[in-house]
Amino acid sequence: MDEIALPKSLTEQTYDILLNAICAGEFDPGERLNQDDIAGRLKVSRQPVNSAISILKANGFVEDTGKRGVVVAQISAEQFRSIYEFRSAVEPFAVRLAHDRKPGNAEALSKELLSRGWSAVKSGDLRLQIQTDFEFHAMMYDWSGNETIATAMRNNWHHIRRAMGVVVRQGISAETSWQEHQKIIDALMSDDVGSAENAMRRHIEKAQHETASILSQIH
Repeated sequence: MDEIALPKSLTEQTYDILLNAICAGEFDPGERLNQDDIAGRLKVSRQPVNSAISILKANGFVEDTGKRGVVVAQISAEQFRSIYEFRSAVEPFAVRLAHDRKPGNAEALSKELLSRGWSAVKSGDLRLQIQTDFEFHAMMYDWSGNETIATAMRNNWHHIRRAMGVVVRQGISAETSWQEHQKIIDALMSDDVGSAENAMRRHIEKAQHETASILSQIH
């Protein structure tokens, strides 16, 4: 029996809104966050805004600069290098586990997600593209049946999607990513687990190269 989902608090809702705005590039790195302005725009008091910003600070998305107050943190090239090194080791392994543990309706689920992914590419909607990309990788984590992998990757995903937003805004098409996703799925459905692992590894390494290249230009 499922548990009743409690509504999110004002702090949680404010955190989600600010995090999404930062990841989508609505706030630039180094831009000051004015608590009064944010509270007014969201029609809430300063308390949930201040609490949300404290969580963002703890998670490395904003930083306190003293005189300027709280500003959006710069994107750390070193941090993303570490994350992508971790991904290049973990995600091919998740694919191997997924080969043996995927659900009986895996083919139908993957077709539906691939279709939504291509629709997101055609829409040009940045947030939708990033969301469906996450859903593809989350599907692999879930199919792996390994909760440690799923938890570790979800904890890092907000930093990943912030980098993805930078890449997409620089004009790098998401079309190639979905072509690579298709190759991973095709190999999995054909029981060619070795090719599926290699396809995922190449996919992550290519994303790492593109991200590193763009981050080096904006720092």
